[in-house]
Amino acid sequence: MRLKKIFLATIAVIISVTCTGCRQNSHSSNKISTRKITPVDFSHVKINDNFWSPRLKNHVLHTLPVCIDQIENKTGRIRNFENAARRSGEHSGIFYDDSDVYKALEGMAYSLINNPNPELERKADEWIDKFAAAQEPDGYINTFYTLTGRDKRWTNMDKHEMYCAGHMMEAAVAYYKATGKRKLLDVSIRMADHMMDRFGPGKRHWVPGHEEIELALVKLYEVTNREKYLDFAYWLLEERGHGHGSKGTEGTWNPMYYQDEMPVRELSTINGHAVRAMYLFCGMADVAALKNEAGYVDALNRLWDDVVLTKMYLTGGIGSSRHNEGFTEPYDLPNHEAYCETCASVGMVYWNSRMHQLTGDSKYMDVLERSMYNGALAGVSLKGDLFFYVNPLASYGDHHRKEWYGTACCPSQISRFLPSIGNYIYGTSERAVWVNLYIGNKADVNTGKETMTLVQETSYPWDGNVTLTVESLKKSVRKEFRLRIPGWCKNYTVAVNGESITDPLIEKGYLVIDRKWESGDKVTLALDMPAETVQADPRVKENSGKRAVQRGPIVYCAEETDNPSFDELTLSPPARFKETFNPTLLNGVTTIDAVSGDDTIRFIPYYAWDNREAGQMKVWMNYNE
Repeated sequence: MRLKKIFLATIAVIISVTCTGCRQNSHSSNKISTRKITPVDFSHVKINDNFWSPRLKNHVLHTLPVCIDQIENKTGRIRNFENAARRSGEHSGIFYDDSDVYKALEGMAYSLINNPNPELERKADEWIDKFAAAQEPDGYINTFYTLTGRDKRWTNMDKHEMYCAGHMMEAAVAYYKATGKRKLLDVSIRMADHMMDRFGPGKRHWVPGHEEIELALVKLYEVTNREKYLDFAYWLLEERGHGHGSKGTEGTWNPMYYQDEMPVRELSTINGHAVRAMYLFCGMADVAALKNEAGYVDALNRLWDDVVLTKMYLTGGIGSSRHNEGFTEPYDLPNHEAYCETCASVGMVYWNSRMHQLTGDSKYMDVLERSMYNGALAGVSLKGDLFFYVNPLASYGDHHRKEWYGTACCPSQISRFLPSIGNYIYGTSERAVWVNLYIGNKADVNTGKETMTLVQETSYPWDGNVTLTVESLKKSVRKEFRLRIPGWCKNYTVAVNGESITDPLIEKGYLVIDRKWESGDKVTLALDMPAETVQADPRVKENSGKRAVQRGPIVYCAEETDNPSFDELTLSPPARFKETFNPTLLNGVTTIDAVSGDDTIRFIPYYAWDNREAGQMKVWMNYNE
């Protein structure tokens, strides 16, 4: 087996390991994308495994109902649209609250794709009718300004008008793909045209205070095939870094906080607000792919190195500071005070997926997986009804999930993220089918000339055994199968139809199998998944003299409820790790007992903490060398 050296992907964690061994859019684009890989849309992927299927069920049973109840009954978010339609009444809440309604609708749309539900669809239609009624004759839609002063529209770049419009566009595209209904899509088109009547070359300058519109305009372009929306996204990106933002706000504009300190193609370090940065980078990646903008790609490569190697937590969370919901200096990664907003972890998934599409490099999928299983998944309770906004890596026992927040971006973010995770499992390119994530599913994959069905069976992330079966091929197809060998993997074996491959080709972290495939062919992959300790980069002062425990893609933590002598917990070598799958604990998890002499420390997956008795928690343990 070939040796595979990987230096990766966890901030300030040096893991240098040696490894052996919806329908597709109906509209075509005139642009030739430079993306190397096209994701297989999750509408073609039916997830069926013991890890994700219960979460998707809870999303339908609990997450969406909580969001709908909050929006309709416990906050004024839907009432704002009703009042805006009447052009009378008060606006309740914060000026960006429309976005939560749109994100929840996007989650409803994604749920409908794989779980048709007439009642949920009627609810979505009811909301969309309210949105359409709230739209003003000139195409503008934003309940805050409609109800508090139309004369203030487009006077403050930090008031999230384009941010809210962007989330509406994403929801509109999602709902159109799910149902074929275009009422909200038409509302979004009118709003986009309204904005372009006012802003653009030869018109007013504008720098959105919170990025999001850029990536949304690309989605609108891809579904309408109207190139002007792509061009407008590009123009908005190019507006940054020229001093326009500081002239367009009522208050103080901090260019670094808003990613406005220099033109985006010159960026090298990530600064400011974490979620804003993620949405900016997603927009840059989307535009770069369609505009063949090499300068953007170069900047994104520099930014990725800065984030992942100096400012990312072991959990894949980003944004260490509560003060700016974002970044400070390199290697400043406190544990108790870690911010790690759930939205930012989801943003890491979005961004790294796009970077992988551009490059085919597994390091992006390694980070995506880390953020997904740890930083993002911790943001929702096991039942699916409570949410974290902030995700620290240590707690004194006073940090708990809540049903909702005044700023409710994270619950609505989770509501749209969970049902779309099938987007990240497979990809296709001219020569290859890419297997990026190991999740039990059945997927229809268009290989160009033929559509094949892939059936993936696995108990991942609790073990690394994966079986991939080819079905429904009428005739043989020559394709590469590219299977990601995760960065944490030290040993693996692979076989096709029971015949071992002893010296597989590895390219950018992917094991390449090039052959003619026929129905009934089976690939079996076994990834060794032992528990291991991880040491932080020595420049992370907070973790000096400490170690963390991870197993496969899962980062572990210790909770006080399992470890009564919590304050004295210390890992001591040579510790023996005892790994046990407990089907009745925390909806079924593999626990790790670190046994050293007479002492035992019980570890559970980080994503599952704060689902039992209140108590202290920590990821990084004192380590007695």
